[in-house]
Order: sequence, then C-alpha cells, then structure tokens
Amino acid sequence: MVSIDNLSVEFSAKPLFNDISYVINDHDRIALVGKNGAGKSTMLKIIAGIQQPTSGTVSVPRDATIAYLPQVMLLTDERTVREEAERAFEHITEMNDELTRLNNQLAERTDYESEAYMSLVERFTHLNEHFQMMGGLNYQAELERTLQGLGFKREDLDRPTSEFSGGWRMRIELAKLLLQHPNVLLLDEPTNHLDIESIQWLENFLATSANAVVLVSHDRAFINNVTNRTIEISCGKIYDYKVKYDEYVTLHAERREQQLRALENQQREIADARAFIERFRYQATKAIQVQQKIRQLEKIVPIEVDEVDNSALRLKFTCSMRSGDYPVICDEVGKSYGEHCVFKGVNLTIRRGEKVAFVGRNGEGKTTLVKCIMGEIPFDGNLKVGHNVQIGYFAQNQAQLLEGEYTVFDTIDRVARGDIRLKIRDILGAFMFGGEASDKKVKFLSGGERTRLAMIKLLLEPVNCLILDEPTNHLDMRSKDVLKAAIRDFDGTVIVVSHDREFLDGLVTKVYEFGDGKVREHLGGIYEYIEKHGPIQTFPREGLKDSSSSPGETEGSRTGAISYAEQKALAREQKRKEKALQEAEDKVTQLEAAIRILEDQLSTPEGSQDTSLYEKHGRLKAQLKQAEEEWEALI
Repeated sequence: MVSIDNLSVEFSAKPLFNDISYVINDHDRIALVGKNGAGKSTMLKIIAGIQQPTSGTVSVPRDATIAYLPQVMLLTDERTVREEAERAFEHITEMNDELTRLNNQLAERTDYESEAYMSLVERFTHLNEHFQMMGGLNYQAELERTLQGLGFKREDLDRPTSEFSGGWRMRIELAKLLLQHPNVLLLDEPTNHLDIESIQWLENFLATSANAVVLVSHDRAFINNVTNRTIEISCGKIYDYKVKYDEYVTLHAERREQQLRALENQQREIADARAFIERFRYQATKAIQVQQKIRQLEKIVPIEVDEVDNSALRLKFTCSMRSGDYPVICDEVGKSYGEHCVFKGVNLTIRRGEKVAFVGRNGEGKTTLVKCIMGEIPFDGNLKVGHNVQIGYFAQNQAQLLEGEYTVFDTIDRVARGDIRLKIRDILGAFMFGGEASDKKVKFLSGGERTRLAMIKLLLEPVNCLILDEPTNHLDMRSKDVLKAAIRDFDGTVIVVSHDREFLDGLVTKVYEFGDGKVREHLGGIYEYIEKHGPIQTFPREGLKDSSSSPGETEGSRTGAISYAEQKALAREQKRKEKALQEAEDKVTQLEAAIRILEDQLSTPEGSQDTSLYEKHGRLKAQLKQAEEEWEALI
C-alpha cells in the first residue's frame, strides 16, 4: 500500500496540486487522467521519488518496490538485448553472490555452538529462502517469454541494442520493469512504441501478473482493458472513481452538469446579495442585514467548473479534385535490403474513397510500403499511383520538417484558406495550442507538440488521398477524436498505419496485415480482424485472403477460432497454473535447502547429540514428502 498524503505542488508560485490525498492498494489498476498540463506525469514522478512535492508526503512500505517507465529515457547501447534485460535481475545475482560468501564462511568455521555461528546459519537460511522464493537463477525462461511477448524474436536476443530503433529499446526498458515484478508499476504512455499484438500481450500481463499499476495513456482501449479505477486530476484536485475509463466518462459528464447547476445557484445567490446591498446600503434600519450580506459574499468560495472539452469542434480535411478509381495499385511489389527481404509479391488494389489500415508487428514493412507508394525508396515490381491523385502524407518524422523560426500560429496561418482562417485559434485549441502556446516558435516545441502541429498543417492542405503513419502517438483523446471525425468525413482515400485499436474502430473497412514477408488482405474492421486472429500469438494464416488473390475470392472461416475474451480467460488460467507450480517448486527447494543445513549440523559431534535437531529433521522430511506430492499433482 502506497499512501499519498496532503500533496501540494507549485511551479513558479502557480499551484498544480493542492492538498491531494489518496491510497494505492494492492492490485489497483489506476488510470490517471486529465487534460494536458494537469500534472499526470508529475504525479508519477513524485510517486517514483524522482521529483519532490512542495509539501505533503508519499509513504511507501519499507519492503515495497516501485518501478517507473517515463515517456522519454536515456538508453545505452553497450549490451545485447538479453544482457540489458538481465539487468532486471541484478538484485538476484547480488543475492547469489552473498549466499556463496556466507556458505564459504560456514564451511571454514568450526565454532558450531557459538552464537555467531548460529546467527550465520540463520542469516544464510533466511537469505536462501528468499532467493528461492524469487526463482533463484532460473529466470532465463521468464526473460525470453517477456521479450518475445513485447515483439522480439528469439534470434534478436543476442543482437546488440545499438541495432534497434528507439522504440524497440524502449520495449527493452519496459521488459526490465516487468521482470522486476515491482509492488507498484508506474507507466507513462507505455503503448506509444508498441504494435497491436504487443499491446494486447501487455494488457494480459498487467491484468493477470502485475501487482498495483498506475498508468497514463491516451489509448482508450488499453486503459479500458487494464484499469479498474480512474483518478482524474482537474483544477488542482483529484476525483477518484472506482470504475473503468468508459464508465468514468459518463460519471464525469454528470459531475460537470452538477458543477454547472451549483455554479448557477451560486451566481444567483451572489447577484441577490449584491442587489440587496445596493438597495439597502444607505438605510440605517437595514445596516445589520447589509453587513451580514457583505460578510456572506466575502466567505463565498467560487465553484470551479471543469474546462469545456471542445472535442466537438468539427474539422474536415479539404478534399481536392476527384482522383481516379484506383489511387494505389501494387503488382508483385517487393523490397529487400541486401539479403534481408522485407516483403515480396505484394498485390493490392485500393479503390477511391476506401479507408484501410496497415497493421502488423513493427519492422514487418508497413512504413516501407508507404515509402514505396510515396516514391521515396526504390522497389521491385510495379506500383502505380492513380490519375489525379494528390497525396497528403504524415510521416513519423513529419515534425522534423517544420520551419523552426515560424510561430505555431504562423505555421497554420500560411496554409489556411478561406473561412477556416477565422477558426485558427479554435483549431489550435483543440490540439492543445490554446492561449500563449500559439505564439511559441516551432524550434522551442517538444517532439510531441511538433507532431500535433504537423497534423494540423496536413489537416488544412487540399488533397484527395491521405497516408498517415502512426498519427496518434502524441495526441490526447480529445485531439484523436477531432482527427478521427475529420478522417471519417473525408471524401477521399485514406491509408492509416496505426496500433491504436480504438482510433481504427469504425474508421477503416479493410485491414492489410504485414508479416513473414507477405501482405494479406482482411475485409472488415479492426476488431473483426482481432477477433479472428487472437490477441497474443503471431497472427495465424488461416481464414485470410492473400493479397495476391483474385478480387472474386472470399474470406474463409477459421476453424476452431475462439474469442478474444476466451483467450484472455485461458491465458489467466494458464498463468494461475504456472504460478501454483512455481510456488510448489519453490517450497520443495526451500525445504531441501533447510534439510541440507540441518544435516550439516547433525554431522558434527555436537549436533549428533542434540535430540531437538533430529526431531526438526523428521518434521522437515515429512513436510518435504508432502510438498513433493503436491508438486507432482500439478505437473
């Protein structure tokens, strides 16, 4: 249990939190929510002990551990993936070294009856039991399972981390935290660098294996599947809801309605009091009542109402001239880098007005095919961009192409046309550039801010085909809703590379899956696709139409398919069995270690005459026999 008591934080005399208190209990799955700048990341840093509050305390039990994954980390490139992940077990290695040192001392000493020797035995026994409970040095299997769950292949584990992108190295850091099994796991936007398959693996891990979790995420599906409690930070206070995010949204709306009604009543009360004061200010017979009204006004604390969420602002991508019927046609398209084949034999046709998604594990070629379509890299085969196709392209590095000397407002003002110029401030506000933020120069913006600005810029350019590569990574839920509505209303063609299931849901009607050097077409939305393919294992091939198939072929049904919910239930049951088996193995190991120590004592002249040791030895042997039977029953 972690207790946050009377927490207050000020920046430049401006309060961020004011006298906040709450408790993180075992097995809590908490989503921290609130508008950008409300202090969510600051709260995580304070709980992690990285940042100190202005006042208040965070109380953590002495034996509790807290692990923290920030949005941005400084990563090293000196080890292999396996070696870097093994750093999560440094405490176990240190414990093993200490056990070896203690064992050597026991072997060298002969003062068996001394208090110092018995103290050494007890210390060795206690440490050894703790060591066995933590799994000892048998952690390689768990390490490999975790890394593979986060998308690494077995052959990747012995590659140097320098060969991987920043996103993949962030996964290694996440794996290290998960392998530590902390009492409280703090995650700040953990899904930004994960693909759909890895996100679902992480969801299952957090739901079945983690202790307490506190996370900040703009992935609505992720927090709904993981959390059971929502803490909103608003106006320097917190509102604690013991429900998932979607239920919180409803309760939040109700609370805001109550705030508005309370504010109206308060304003009416203030107006009545002021009218009374003005009316009777100079009447001696009313002097006492006037003074009472004045004191009442002085005591009134203004009711704060949550800021209006203007996600209802309707924006629309400007569709230019009508394109040809087939904006993109691929005929046996392939791409290799040396001997490494990214994909080959890609055959696909995207029709005018279609909205499609490119999905699959990272590194399987989604962005590579986009670059082929854009003509940025050479490729094999034939790829045709249709007649009159004008592409609006949002690349993952789009933010780096903005002019640094322009302000945020100037950047958008230069591309806005017609009546939309009257709404620039509203548009900027919807993407979190309200007030003074619109006057900041681009060169002073963070990476996330630049990404949002680049998206607004694209929003206002006249095109008839949008290609968006991970457009939601740095957008909050409000901005994503605005963007999703704009794409849905767009009359042109859309290709979206994204891992955000909630964003893709109701937006795309066709999914192209990238994997094993191939691209396969799946008709239907993103959740239909996930339902067919399951959440955790590599995407199965049954029931899919290969992209080289003829247009008349239909999608077959996958025999034996089970639902996402059923697979999660099976995964939980399997995890329960594995945990029970591990506990049984640990119990056997602990008892064997205790018996060995006792037998060493019995082998001495002094110990052989101590009847209490023989009785203890008998009890331990009986316990070992029962523990072995329990272990065998679980195999």
